Amino acid sequence: MADSTAPAPPTEEVANLHLDEATGERVSKTELKKRQKQRQKEADKAAKAAAAPPKASSGKPKNAAGEEEKDLNPNQYYEIRTRHINELLKNPETNPYPHKFQVTYDDSKFFEEFSHLKSGETAEDKGIQIAGRIYNIRASGSKLIFYDIRTSADTVSIGTKLQVVCQAQLAKEGTAFEKQHEHIRRGDVIGIVGYPGRTNPKTKLAEGKEGELSVFASEIVLLSPCLHMLPSVRYPFSDGEQRARMRYLDMLWNDRSRQVLWQRSRMVRFIRDFFHERRFIEVETPMMHAIAGGATALPFTTHHNDLDVDMYMRVAPELFLKKMIVGQFGKVFELGKNFRNEGIDLTHNPEFTSCEFYWAYADVYDVMALTEELVSSLVKELTGGYTTTFTTQHGETYEVNWEAPWRRVEMIPELEKATGEKFPPDDELHTDETNQFLQKVCKKMGVECPPPLTNARMIDKLTGEFIENTCVNPTFILNHPQMMSPLAKYHRSKKGLCERFEAFVCKKEIANAYTELNNPFDQRLRFEEQARQKDQGDDEAQMVDESFLNALEYGLPPTGGWGLGIDRLTMFITNNYSIREVLAFPFLREDKTHPKEKFAAELVNVQPLPEEGIPHK
Repeated sequence: MADSTAPAPPTEEVANLHLDEATGERVSKTELKKRQKQRQKEADKAAKAAAAPPKASSGKPKNAAGEEEKDLNPNQYYEIRTRHINELLKNPETNPYPHKFQVTYDDSKFFEEFSHLKSGETAEDKGIQIAGRIYNIRASGSKLIFYDIRTSADTVSIGTKLQVVCQAQLAKEGTAFEKQHEHIRRGDVIGIVGYPGRTNPKTKLAEGKEGELSVFASEIVLLSPCLHMLPSVRYPFSDGEQRARMRYLDMLWNDRSRQVLWQRSRMVRFIRDFFHERRFIEVETPMMHAIAGGATALPFTTHHNDLDVDMYMRVAPELFLKKMIVGQFGKVFELGKNFRNEGIDLTHNPEFTSCEFYWAYADVYDVMALTEELVSSLVKELTGGYTTTFTTQHGETYEVNWEAPWRRVEMIPELEKATGEKFPPDDELHTDETNQFLQKVCKKMGVECPPPLTNARMIDKLTGEFIENTCVNPTFILNHPQMMSPLAKYHRSKKGLCERFEAFVCKKEIANAYTELNNPFDQRLRFEEQARQKDQGDDEAQMVDESFLNALEYGLPPTGGWGLGIDRLTMFITNNYSIREVLAFPFLREDKTHPKEKFAAELVNVQPLPEEGIPHK
């Protein structure tokens, strides 16, 4: 049935590989010629068979598990199937796209409810109507067909695998058995009317095994035909790039892909419930901003036509959420999209999902404890324990223990250990002298920092090299220099530092939090420092947000704030090193390698409906 093996990793284009248009794969020239020769041979055979006089009927129904189509390649199958379905559309009685099919049974309960049935037993009084997609068809003679179907995913499961048994003697009166099944192929969505029962195969009984619990169908209704050939051993669907571009087929075919997105949905629901239970209010804030703020990141620019003004897609909801705390909301959180005009790699997508919360009368230490509670309980809920496995793109495997308490590391003391250098005092980390010191340390340690060489960027780069790489199990990196954190409150006992942590797992950041800066005087100075960094060429530095500064002047209570990357966390919990695997539809570069294929409507020359013209003045 559907392939449940782990998907192949994404691959870069490799020189000297050629596109196999039938499968979308890139293969060697020799392999491509071999495949083309074999397909031509098969096409000639199919053409010869089509031209031959019809043989006497064998009594098999026409589809008979698609036997007459097994020698076609995907392109040939698509053309033949498209023309066939178009013919069915011409007759209202054979329309393969009905408006409605009434599903009356919860398929997730099927095995639990009817597992008591013994081989050969049926429950004809328990009529059920279900629907699903066909993954495999088997025929035994002309009067018996088996369909292996999968129902759709919902909040309970990723779908149920069921066997459907179709026997001529069970067919609904007034509908010929052959008529019900002649147009059905692999990939089609069908409705099934029948009852539960267990098959009675002699071979299994001889081995002391029970038959397979199945649905015995009295009627099969075609609800939506699949025009394309589903993947198979002969025509696999495993290339990472192809899977990302045809995500709908990837979800349909690969159980693992559907499972990952299903787990992601459970994660989001758990996080929402966690905050609701603690009396946080879920809110929604603007996606388009006049000023890009709330995070150190390069924004996307858009344009509002009516106002004739450029705007920015939000990089973070932080400033708006803190305005809500000013507005007498004590606990708020938001789950939503952010947009950052940065690089695309295994852990970054330009559009990503985050959860941010702000908690009045709390500080970074309260937030740290809540982070441990949330994430560790989330892992326990999803996996049944606190330990998971993560495999990197290089094949390294980590055993990750999510159980609280997590490791805590102070940034500057840890850098001093790693570099063997004594750093300047905390309250001098922003100076020009420290800039020269940091440049020397980077050179000594072989760390390259792309310009501009600001103190914040160099410390961040050193941290990435020597601290983040030690964070396999969840780790808090604490007490950042103030100039690295323009929205964080200064440390209550360590001048020059701020009360901030970043949470890392598998050497990557998943969360960022701090005691919020609520002093409007200090906040203005921090924004102005960011503006100076922007003037030095740092495109990611934040702008001065006068509206936010004005809100602070009305009084922001002592507040703890936090942001968590949903995509990253999903990656590590579900064991996927590529962010593509945890997004329903990841961002992709334009595909210039595949030739444009004809759509089904073009193949059968469907004419567009007449449109109402707009008169010209």
